[in-house]
Amino acid sequence: MTEPIRFPTKIAVLLRNDLASWQRLNVTAFLVSGLAHALPELLGEEYRDADGTRYLPMFGQPVLIFAGDRAALVGAHSRALARGLRLAVFTSELFATGNDRDNRAAIEAVGREKLDLVGLALHAPRNVVDKVLKGASMHP
Repeated sequence: MTEPIRFPTKIAVLLRNDLASWQRLNVTAFLVSGLAHALPELLGEEYRDADGTRYLPMFGQPVLIFAGDRAALVGAHSRALARGLRLAVFTSELFATGNDRDNRAAIEAVGREKLDLVGLALHAPRNVVDKVLKGASMHP
């Protein structure tokens, strides 16, 4: 039996705990796409099945999903920025937009302290992610 791999970093998504199921899935997909773009080194090798069919690479480590209330998101956002971490964010306004241009405009229209955060994603050393996500719990 092979030893499990312990990664020195975490990929984490924090979702507001009052979202509908479709919203949780949508927000998670958008947020991790930001991490994949900003941190392509997180992607593993491409996949191939036994017939040689090629598939796109995915993250090379698990993505951990957490949940928390509005205060947990605001706190995590603040702690991450104070540590100089880059984040992907999703606000409630983005549920009403239909494209990247309008998404960016919706976020740009609101100051950092007034963002109605429904999700965020980050990648950092394990202990840093733990400190940033203090008060959040693993998503059920």
